[in-house]
Amino acid sequence: MDQPPRIGRYSLVRRVGAGGFATVWLARDEQLDADVAVKILSDNWIDEDDVRRRFLAEGRFLRRVDSPHVVGVHDVGEAEDGRPYLVLTYADGGSLADKIKAGPLEIADVVDIVTQVGSGLKQLHARGVLHRDVKPANVLFHKEPEGDRAMLGDLGLGKSLETVSQLTMPGGTPAYVAPEQVMGDRLDHRADLYSLGAVAYAAFTGQAPHGVISLGAVMRIDAPPPSMSTIRDDIPPAIDAVVRRALEPDRDKRWPDLDSFLDALNEAHTTGKIPAGLVPAEELPVKAGPGGLDQATQLADANRPTIAPLAGGLTETPAAEEAPAEAPPRRSGRARWIAAVLAVVLAAGGGYGGYKLVMSRPVTVEDNSQRLSVKVPREWTQKSVNTAQNSQPALLISTDTTAWQNEQNVAGVFVGILGASKLPESGTPPKNCTAGDTNNDKVGDRTAVTFTYTCDQSTVKERYLALSGSGSVRIQVRDNDPAELQKVLDSVVVK
Repeated sequence: MDQPPRIGRYSLVRRVGAGGFATVWLARDEQLDADVAVKILSDNWIDEDDVRRRFLAEGRFLRRVDSPHVVGVHDVGEAEDGRPYLVLTYADGGSLADKIKAGPLEIADVVDIVTQVGSGLKQLHARGVLHRDVKPANVLFHKEPEGDRAMLGDLGLGKSLETVSQLTMPGGTPAYVAPEQVMGDRLDHRADLYSLGAVAYAAFTGQAPHGVISLGAVMRIDAPPPSMSTIRDDIPPAIDAVVRRALEPDRDKRWPDLDSFLDALNEAHTTGKIPAGLVPAEELPVKAGPGGLDQATQLADANRPTIAPLAGGLTETPAAEEAPAEAPPRRSGRARWIAAVLAVVLAAGGGYGGYKLVMSRPVTVEDNSQRLSVKVPREWTQKSVNTAQNSQPALLISTDTTAWQNEQNVAGVFVGILGASKLPESGTPPKNCTAGDTNNDKVGDRTAVTFTYTCDQSTVKERYLALSGSGSVRIQVRDNDPAELQKVLDSVVVK
């Protein structure tokens, strides 16, 4: 779809960014003689009510906050073709990711930026909203006479604290996400605090605190990252100690809140002394980042796009008695025990029995649009990725995605939305498989057809579901355990 020269009263100047759901334009508000950013829902989502609702929810989240350090929403409207748009503060100074790429930042500048971003986060938290994706690419700058003003943007993953009080893994970026989000804990403000600490570490050193690009690597983090002085020799020990405490994997060992972190950071910068009661940096445990990635790889990771399930929803499914509604926002004793076993088993590459004990607990994975979700054994998520077909949301979750794509005998599931509404009358067996039963039935209120294939060492089931209006969903599950295969197939939810 061609972009019109105007939307409402705003004259579009040039495109400055695009994602899976929206395009951002630099625009001119001619009435106020000011540059603004106009975020417009992509045309392929125009008829998707759920996506429209989520798009506008970001505007509502932003409107809850009256802070110069959170990107402001100035207007909302609807284009002539029916697409909603948000009018936002224009970040004419680029992002923190851009500044990190350009070269080392001054110590004082980093302290100032982190303090400003922390101020914006505090306002979000005060209004009951977690950001859930604090990273350098989401720290934006607006040029002003007295200097650049840092603003926190992109609340596409923002959620109310009440909503994330459940056992859930919100979206986020692996290099900056708090470990408890991966472990399926109830979340609180300390998840954003950890991410802010990771942003500070990256701004001081030029690289993310841990070289993590996968869910398994995040789960293995069991100590703060290496001292920043091992990367940049002019980092004061007091600042190093303050930042590394914010990056404690155990949130009970972190700063209790943003105020205490920011106050300690400014005190360390101003006085050069380690704040009273804080363990000196040299006494903190030092652990190399999982995977041992080099600096260039970590810099690339710092700006890596959000992927799922690392950035999609990952929800542990406990027994009903493990998650009472009144439970406080922390792990139960059993959950802590499971996390401890998991850390030991994964760190040691432990035996199959222990791995199976922990990794068989089911988790729910959502795609970035949150339209698709499926419940799978946890071990499948080690190699899962967010994918797409013809710009439509899709998920591929497998113990080995490369082997899956080559139709080798590995467990996994693919779920994707198709443009075609008509369900197929016959299926195509995967490589080394033979066709079996075909069932025409209904799943809920949706018409469905399911093909079964027998393979050398596994079974494959492929189901097509009709969507209301137009389109359909394709689901393919492969496993050598027929009962588990059926559970995964039946767990798919399409919104």
